[in-house]
Amino acid sequence: MFGMGDKKISTESYKGVRDFYPEDQAVQNYIFNVMRKTAESWGYVEYGASILEPLQLYRSKTSEEIVNEQIYSFTDRGDREVALRPEMTPTVARMIAGRIQELPAPIRWYSIPNLFRYEKPQRGRLREHWQLNVDMFGVSDFWAEVEIISMASGIMKKFGASDKDFQIKISSRPLLDDIFERIKIDKDQRQFVCRLIDKKEKMSNDDFRSAMVTLIGEEKAGTLLEHLYFGEGLFSMMADSVSAKYLNKVIETLRKNDVANVVFDPTVTRGFDYYTGVVFEVFDTNKENPRTIFGGGRYDNLIGAFTNQKVSAFGFGMGDVTTRDFLATHNLLPKIKSTTDVYICVAPDTAVEEVYKIAETLRTNGLRVAVDISGKKLGDQLKSLDKRNIPYVVTVGSEELKNNKFILRNTETREEQSGDISEIIKCVK
Repeated sequence: MFGMGDKKISTESYKGVRDFYPEDQAVQNYIFNVMRKTAESWGYVEYGASILEPLQLYRSKTSEEIVNEQIYSFTDRGDREVALRPEMTPTVARMIAGRIQELPAPIRWYSIPNLFRYEKPQRGRLREHWQLNVDMFGVSDFWAEVEIISMASGIMKKFGASDKDFQIKISSRPLLDDIFERIKIDKDQRQFVCRLIDKKEKMSNDDFRSAMVTLIGEEKAGTLLEHLYFGEGLFSMMADSVSAKYLNKVIETLRKNDVANVVFDPTVTRGFDYYTGVVFEVFDTNKENPRTIFGGGRYDNLIGAFTNQKVSAFGFGMGDVTTRDFLATHNLLPKIKSTTDVYICVAPDTAVEEVYKIAETLRTNGLRVAVDISGKKLGDQLKSLDKRNIPYVVTVGSEELKNNKFILRNTETREEQSGDISEIIKCVK
């Protein structure tokens, strides 16, 4: 039915996406649970939306590279241009704008959607990924930056990372604008300069310099690169800048609040055109995985595309692919345990319906139970446990049913305890 004659369909998934076998899904669930619990511990509430959006949503507010090269789009039967969402920020901005009169500020929302981009699959980048999105709306004060970045740091530590394992690089789009103004870079060139700076990690120093010279000329490129590589000394050069003072206040407050690994890096720009203020990226310091894990920033004008009301916004997106790479690099992936508590092996010539009654009693008392109905020999049933990672096993035969006495074995320690159903439940719990 599903094949083409004698030719079988490939078992490979579409290029750039993943199948999640149970052991992979368990890791994915762990990552999501840490993200979800941390966001909710800060008072953020979860929302969701369809993966389908009008293509126009991204044309004016998302980076040119995504719209022109990476977006999955099609025309539906109603002749509407539709896209699979490449990011979540325009969607949440649309949703907030739709109910802005009803929502009391500050608005704290999060989601873990799947996103799609047509790009070359490689380490840290796939064509489909999931991403924690955390956003605060309605706060223009610097405390929005402090709260969101502190939460980002907290998530990393909930995964078991220490300050030395990652670095939070922070900069500011207004500060870059002040630098552009000082160097006299034309306003119509600045967006392209920011996009080029955002690609710096992917380019050699020579290629980056050459591209910048082509864009703004030798003299201005030289001066700009001097500023970009000047690091925190840039604050003293820009002492009269409001943007520098604001950013410095954010950094100092974060450090006072135990976010010790935050550093100023003027080359952090983020690729999206909608950023208007402070931007940041969380960077892996391990030499085996020297890359940005995730980032975000302030985007105060995006909701203005949907409503006349100005709404401040600050947030970040944390992808599951780069997060998993980070955890693997630092040996922080969890030891996966089965979601099943007890596996019941059924001895030959045993009334299976009676075994199911025992299983249901265990379930009624809060245990998760699987019954082996394979009909295999008892030894083969027990041998299969080597691949199941289930913590407890009970063998049930006619004698056990008759006497209401069972032996519970811990599959890891091999310790055994015997008793009736109530005692078995107590032992497992």
